Amino acid sequence: MGANTYEGERFIELPDGRVWVNVVGSGSGVPLLLLHGGPGGGHDYLEPLGALADDRPVIFYDQLGCGLSDRPGDPALWRMDRFVEELATVRQSLGLTRFHLYGHSWGGWLAIEYLLRHPRGVASAVLASTSASIAEFVAGTRRLRSLLANDVQETLDGFEARGDYTAPDYEAAVGVFYDNFLYRRQPYAPSLLRSLANLDGNQVYATMNGPNEFVVTGNLAAWDRTPRLGEIATPVLLTRGRYDEFEVRCTDTLAAGLPHAERVEFADSAHFAMLEEEEAYVAALRSFLRRND
Repeated sequence: MGANTYEGERFIELPDGRVWVNVVGSGSGVPLLLLHGGPGGGHDYLEPLGALADDRPVIFYDQLGCGLSDRPGDPALWRMDRFVEELATVRQSLGLTRFHLYGHSWGGWLAIEYLLRHPRGVASAVLASTSASIAEFVAGTRRLRSLLANDVQETLDGFEARGDYTAPDYEAAVGVFYDNFLYRRQPYAPSLLRSLANLDGNQVYATMNGPNEFVVTGNLAAWDRTPRLGEIATPVLLTRGRYDEFEVRCTDTLAAGLPHAERVEFADSAHFAMLEEEEAYVAALRSFLRRND
């Protein structure tokens, strides 16, 4: 267990601001550190994973620029390298000599980058609803939106051709995609709504990603670690929902490239299986983590 993984909330000082951290549980298992999606989404929707706290400390934190952490208004901060350094500082501050790393969506990209740079002491990793490259992710969302009604596709194509991503009709069409491939239940879970509110006008998301999930124009657009997956010797669990916006080919690529990977798919979920099939999702993580403690 980390030297400073006592239960409760705290702030960790970074050169550019403070990040909020909350440690839940004090079980004897190896601590689990959670990386939320977005970028800029905040920890809220990952709250169901707190159920694992009867086994081990579960560490939630809001990455700089969102949630309960500071939100400096400098777009130059929002780079992969800085977030890797942030994660390293959080780990050091908590005294995590050995821990499990969980990354969902953008958090999965950050986890992959961290595993390539700082693998020592990472007992295992969960890469949830993510990919090894942005290009593969975007290609998948393009294929998925071809399954939508023709009028929805025409609306998306028309406004994108004009570079207009804020028109109400365009946002409504994006919402149709999200209702199919992001979260399929109505109403949305309150914790997910809080995370989505974090993304409204979020500078981090706009700088690194772009307008939405299938128009990636930010500084992450060229990110690709597919050729380096074989360097990751850590045991990895890959999770996705059957209707995930990260198409199954994204998981196939990860499974083929990672030397020690296993995978599980949740048949009634899209991108947020931890909310859509909470009990089954927590059980799958619990089994994997226990086997790799």
